Amino acid sequence: MELQALPSRIGQVRRIVSAQLRYWHMDSLIDRAALGVTELLTNVHLHARPDKTCTVEIELLLDRLTVSVRDRDPRLPLVDDAEPLATCGRGLSMVAAMSESWGARPDGDSGKVVWFTLPTAVPATPLTAPPVAARPPRRLVEEVPATAFAEVGHTVDLGSSQPAPARSAVAG
Repeated sequence: MELQALPSRIGQVRRIVSAQLRYWHMDSLIDRAALGVTELLTNVHLHARPDKTCTVEIELLLDRLTVSVRDRDPRLPLVDDAEPLATCGRGLSMVAAMSESWGARPDGDSGKVVWFTLPTAVPATPLTAPPVAARPPRRLVEEVPATAFAEVGHTVDLGSSQPAPARSAVAG
């Protein structure tokens, strides 16, 4: 999607990215993807020249989500060594910390692309699963009818871990 990287639009893009990831059933990636796209769009808003026009793309491959922001400024970003409590200058450091990989590359003569990837953590499954034969569940313990205990003169107290003493079935 193409947009102007203005503060009012950044929240909209976060919601669009979140909705797309929900559609793809990638809910576990929403927070990190939304944070990353916010940081990249904020950098366009603060630093890009000649204007704030940019394009956001998200691509889902089998094992990786790639989020990229393309703008018209050919200057590649610099990662500042900002203090941990600084209120600005930490965006790309945060992107680097929360992503699997990230980078920037020139895009033609007058622009660049800044991107990051997140692992999808989808377990590998074969394209065709072998058929599973339906079978009844296995019992780990056989059930014993209560009459079996009465015949031998034993009672079982299910609330106790000790067996109940045997009682004679013959009155005496």
